[in-house]
Amino acid sequence: MCVSTLSIQSPHHFTASLDVDGKRLTTFVLAGGCFWCLDAVYQRTKGVAAVISGYIGGHTADPDYYQVCSGTTGHAEGLAVIFDEEVVPAEVILDMFFTVHDPTTLNRQGYDVGTQYRSAMFPLDEQQRATYQKAIEKYAGLYPDPIVTTMEESKDFYPAEEIHQDYYSTNAQAGYCRVIIDPKLAKVRKYYAQWLNEA
Repeated sequence: MCVSTLSIQSPHHFTASLDVDGKRLTTFVLAGGCFWCLDAVYQRTKGVAAVISGYIGGHTADPDYYQVCSGTTGHAEGLAVIFDEEVVPAEVILDMFFTVHDPTTLNRQGYDVGTQYRSAMFPLDEQQRATYQKAIEKYAGLYPDPIVTTMEESKDFYPAEEIHQDYYSTNAQAGYCRVIIDPKLAKVRKYYAQWLNEA
């Protein structure tokens, strides 16, 4: 079961749930730094039918990667995670989100600095808004510094260029992947091994 990025038009407006091959799937739209990092984690998570990297929350129509990286379009590097809650609970998807990135650093994840790297959640309905708020409150009690994750209105989602889809799988030896993404994957393997398709 999979959802092809080729069937996702640009811009796209996701719905909180959809039916695919007789399965009811849930969609979360999240942003937590460079989308390569979260993408690498969710691509390896059981029950995830698709991960689509893209740009959301900005004011420029159909931006490209370099425009978004300039910080002038207002977009965040985000992704849509489409998953089966019968296989992986929504809470686990959000736990991974708050574990893989630092939700206490404003517009920054490590060496990646700018509003495009902000921590943000884009609820697709009121139920998701409540779910996200509950997750923020949960992690506010676990991190020593205040959570700066924003709750933003879900706007046009522009799927990123093909090179950014499942980036880690084809670029695992690249410097960024080895220095930044590998430690994040190691952390996920430590705490969420039962939810991963790989050891």
